[in-house]
Amino acid sequence: MRKIERALISVYDKTGVVDLARGLVGLQVEILATGSTYKHLSSNGIPVREVAEYTGFPEILDGRVKTLHPRIAGAILAIRSNSEHLRQVEQNQIQMIDLVCVNLYPFAETIRKPGVSFEEVIENIDIGGPSMIRAAAKNFQDVAVLTSPEDYNAVLEALQAGRGILDQELLFGLSRKAFLCTARYDAQVAQHLSTARPSSSESLFPTNLFMDFEKISDLRYGENPHQKAAFYRWGGHRPFGLAAANQLQGKELSYNNIVDLEAAWDLVREFDEPACCVIKHTNPCGTATSARLRDAYVKAYQADSVSAFGSVIGFNQALDKATAEELSKLFVEAIVAPGFSSDALEILSSKKNLRLLAVETTANEPVETSYQLRRIWGGMLLQEADSARMGTDRTVVTRRQPSDEELRDLVFAWRVVKHVKSNAIVVARSGTTVGVGAGQMSRVDSVRISIQKAGDAAKGAVLASDAFFPFRDGIDEACKAGVSAIIQPGGSLRDAEVIDAANEYGIAMIFTGLRHFKH
Repeated sequence: MRKIERALISVYDKTGVVDLARGLVGLQVEILATGSTYKHLSSNGIPVREVAEYTGFPEILDGRVKTLHPRIAGAILAIRSNSEHLRQVEQNQIQMIDLVCVNLYPFAETIRKPGVSFEEVIENIDIGGPSMIRAAAKNFQDVAVLTSPEDYNAVLEALQAGRGILDQELLFGLSRKAFLCTARYDAQVAQHLSTARPSSSESLFPTNLFMDFEKISDLRYGENPHQKAAFYRWGGHRPFGLAAANQLQGKELSYNNIVDLEAAWDLVREFDEPACCVIKHTNPCGTATSARLRDAYVKAYQADSVSAFGSVIGFNQALDKATAEELSKLFVEAIVAPGFSSDALEILSSKKNLRLLAVETTANEPVETSYQLRRIWGGMLLQEADSARMGTDRTVVTRRQPSDEELRDLVFAWRVVKHVKSNAIVVARSGTTVGVGAGQMSRVDSVRISIQKAGDAAKGAVLASDAFFPFRDGIDEACKAGVSAIIQPGGSLRDAEVIDAANEYGIAMIFTGLRHFKH
């Protein structure tokens, strides 16, 4: 690359651009700029030349056309080592542009504005900007391309160190970043327009799905040591959720840690009151709510203290001293919470390997990230997240109505059961799971496992099932254990048989009209 003599700056986001231009002028670089950028730089005392003067052609069509000109494209795309290119450049009186600094109209921000019109969306599709970026990125061996303010200082420092010349490694890195910028931008446009103005016959889901993820880190391994793995977050958005968590202490996160932490965080967010869940292999072996976070933890731990060893634990409120003191008695892999008090951190700091993650709860997740993805060979499955809590058709179908206490526990168990792998059964009482049956091939086996886990605590407890009972055998098992009330979706061909069984045993039963399979 030759010494940079001329730069073209055309930016919507003006962050840091004055300092960049001032630094370039200090290196004897001539600055060209488009309309609003020209005004911004000149008003800040930067000597700058307007692009319209350089091309000899005015901006037209309300600014839609300003950089789409052979003198711009030729100045960027000419290969400096190609004698024929240089001859044509001289013949057409083109002055070379050695650095392009461009960022684009805020399309992604525009489509998220409440009530934004279709016309405003279209006007925020940038044309000239991506063209200049792609041209400079293609000709990276001769032209530097800047698409983000975060690179301004590093490029200025490199120019100063290199006396106006940038090395090829830096130029290629900027080129790769530029192509990512335009690819992401085009994908956002295509994704939005594929669902904009849908007709009644079109699906809620886009015709084409463009996936954009940024790598956070490589992981030590995947589910098993022989599998390689990496951790990614949604690209093009402000980081949110577990991918934006602040790890306060502990070893590097493993693939399995992250999967379990996500399960824990998803579950505790179901509740407004202080809640805790203990996760093992993505299933909640213990979940509880209480007036105090410490008590919620103790109840969740005691629900299945054997399985709690080596678990991942989630809280929906900042961890306090009293809860940390109880937690310090148990070997835990990781803890996720909205925050940790200084006292809690001090207590848990003695467990050097324990991973502590603080996750912001107020971040607004972009709509397009609320879908769940699952890869299959040769394709992808996409679905809306299961955010429903209770079906609108909730009905007591038995002669006996649940008591107020039973109803509270039924609602609690119903919120938990959707986070248990199907076939899923949860036995609960007093805002605590006392038995969980997960992932069995037959529903009655899940009932038996949950009752076995609950032991004597099943007497007077309630039971939640993520899907309907196909036979009355599940009700028979629940009755033998002393379960007093059941909540389930209903919808079986044998619903009448199941209801008769509940009435026979004096069990109150609610149909929700809503299923919570989790595969």
